[in-house]
Amino acid sequence: MKEPLRALFISQEIYPYLAQETPIRKLNRQLPELCQSSGWETRTFMPKFGEINERRNQLHEVIRLSGMNIIIDDTDHPLLLKVASIQSARIQIYFIDNDDFFHRRRGIVDENGTDYADNDERCIFFARGVIETVKKLRWTPNIVYCSGWMSALAPLYLKKAYSDTPFFANSKIVLSLHDEKFNSPFSDKFASKLRIDGITEDDVKNILGKQVGYEDLMKLAIQYSDAVVESSENVNPELMEYAKQMNLPLMQCKDENAQAYLDFYKTLLL
Repeated sequence: MKEPLRALFISQEIYPYLAQETPIRKLNRQLPELCQSSGWETRTFMPKFGEINERRNQLHEVIRLSGMNIIIDDTDHPLLLKVASIQSARIQIYFIDNDDFFHRRRGIVDENGTDYADNDERCIFFARGVIETVKKLRWTPNIVYCSGWMSALAPLYLKKAYSDTPFFANSKIVLSLHDEKFNSPFSDKFASKLRIDGITEDDVKNILGKQVGYEDLMKLAIQYSDAVVESSENVNPELMEYAKQMNLPLMQCKDENAQAYLDFYKTLLL
């Protein structure tokens, strides 16, 4: 019997866990739901921001997947893995949690709308936390879909630091670009913070020793992705032009047509 296709969704935000029903949050829910109903296996991850009500959403910790430490800038950060189900969609959502990075914080900005000063380390922790958890699950995705800038380091880590890991060796990474940004650039130490075994200075030369803004971060993500989707209106045209220069397969889908994404995934696997 032929094995089902598998899709890993790394999403910054998913409805209904973040209450406002924006197009991107709805899409990030619809995609795994459609894949599963079409016979795919899926795993879906998002950060466990502090504004997510654990009791109302019935989150519970997965003890066997929690407990590992992720080292960033010589500091250990314990990973907590939680899970909840969207019963109507018959999908599970895994939540990457840490007391300092997520549990005690709301989303990507504080109550005054100011970017958190350690968003750079939160970004690193989320991407590495997802990948380490998938390794622990011993699960091999055909497609890795990254949505939102907090997922932007996953392509770099998968193509460089985890390139010899059989779980990801043949995965196609699809980066979704949205009308988004952050206002406070990451510090000039960001490139050194994100480096682990397998990532050289040359791999991050475009951001080495400089402050990293949204465009810089997403260009790094594009550089190590296999395909790019223009997923909303008003995507930064500089990023789309960069993707074209990289000769990546591109899809323009500025609505919530989840089926178009599924069809695009299949073309990448042919």
